[in-house]
Amino acid sequence: MAVIILPHAQDDLLALQDYMLDRWGEVDWLKAEDEIFDKLTLVDTGFLIGSHVQELASVGIFDYRIVFTSHHKLVYRRFNSDTFVYMVAGHQRPRSATRRGNRRQRQAAVASSEWYLSIRSNTA
Repeated sequence: MAVIILPHAQDDLLALQDYMLDRWGEVDWLKAEDEIFDKLTLVDTGFLIGSHVQELASVGIFDYRIVFTSHHKLVYRRFNSDTFVYMVAGHQRPRSATRRGNRRQRQAAVASSEWYLSIRSNTA
């Protein structure tokens, strides 16, 4: 079992590190880093199974899963006994479960779907 952080996800982590060090400092970055890698360890050992990526599951692709830390989301895929990390991104939880999405949120969801689908086509 191994966690393999793919190049895009490595770039995400480095950008996140730069951002957090500039904005909040080393202590907060180290806390976020620990939380991310603790979550990936749980995924890799099988103690945590994330939910399917909704945009992909809606078109019949169930290989990719997503887990959340307090401030980040991690997109990964299990293959054999290894965990491949495709994306590390910040996230905001919805203010209300019944809230209707505004135009910007819908545009972001479409862009996110297109990005996820491009991952699929690049790994096929």
